Amino acid sequence: MQDRVYVCHTFYHVYVACLKEFYIADGGKATLVLSKMSNNFGKMVERAKESPIFDAVYEYDEKEDTFFPELAELKKDSGNIFLNMIKRIKFCKEFGRLQEKYIPIDFREYKDIYVFCDSDPIGYYLNYKKIPYHAVEDGLDCIRYYDTARYDNRGHFKIKAWMASKGLIHIQNGYGRYCIDMEVNNISVLPYPCDKYVELPRKTLTDRLTASEKELMLKLFVDDVEGIKKKVEGNDKTLLVLSEPLCDLDTRVRIFKDIICEYGTIDNTKATVIIKQHPRDLLDYRENFPEAIVLDGSFPMEMLNFIENISFDRLVSVYTVVDSLSFVEDKIYLGDDFMDKYEAPEIHRQNEAITD
Repeated sequence: MQDRVYVCHTFYHVYVACLKEFYIADGGKATLVLSKMSNNFGKMVERAKESPIFDAVYEYDEKEDTFFPELAELKKDSGNIFLNMIKRIKFCKEFGRLQEKYIPIDFREYKDIYVFCDSDPIGYYLNYKKIPYHAVEDGLDCIRYYDTARYDNRGHFKIKAWMASKGLIHIQNGYGRYCIDMEVNNISVLPYPCDKYVELPRKTLTDRLTASEKELMLKLFVDDVEGIKKKVEGNDKTLLVLSEPLCDLDTRVRIFKDIICEYGTIDNTKATVIIKQHPRDLLDYRENFPEAIVLDGSFPMEMLNFIENISFDRLVSVYTVVDSLSFVEDKIYLGDDFMDKYEAPEIHRQNEAITD
């Protein structure tokens, strides 16, 4: 029996897995599983295999439900809630079964399984196999802004949550029968309760990091630390903009041009604009913003906390929660009111659509 395994879908997930591994032990006792479904981990895969933080690293060719045409009929609305629930029971079981051939390890060999974003196929697989696991918050305080479990299951939520608790269907974020607990950063900010929420503040994990642990994480995530420092240092005023995969590409260009226009002057000085690209944002920022310095999306933004002598005058984010960032004091979070100008509010105001 092995100690731990972390199933990660994003660079941020790997970042938190590192924090947890240093907190739990000295590193080197856990397995890292990297899903290829929604993120290209690139060179980090080989660096992770060489890093002493993890004992073993596997890639996981996780498949979305649309990969399996036989599931399409089970997702169609029959117009009857009873028939829909029967179809959903069948869907959850069949989706989990179909996922099995792509699973790279035997999860039953591990004492503790940590899954980031168990709404993804891995959650259905573990539910199908009746394997207990720990769910971990997908992003910092993300449920506060978008409670995916309740939004995805709005309408008769209590009945659906009861069915999930019996293992008949799968619901993410602490409602499934085989989810032991759901780890979050701060329970007090979450609008809806869940009995399985457990709190482990990210600050608790970061405050105890040693210099050597930070160095190990930088080596894991960042190709060229000195290159980043050269790009950032020596500017009078700096505006850091966090890109995000919002709307269509043309609208996205307009969003970030508007942000730069609105916030790009600091103390009557035109700031140097630095764009930190989101890993899943495919917009070519170098082409569309030739005057900006672009930091690529191959590392989580939290790594900038660990690079000495890096600081910015102002940071602007649309939806990325920036509370954990220490390299800037003037942090601006724009949120739903800002996005109302660019797309229909119902597209992004998910929590307001939850009624039960």
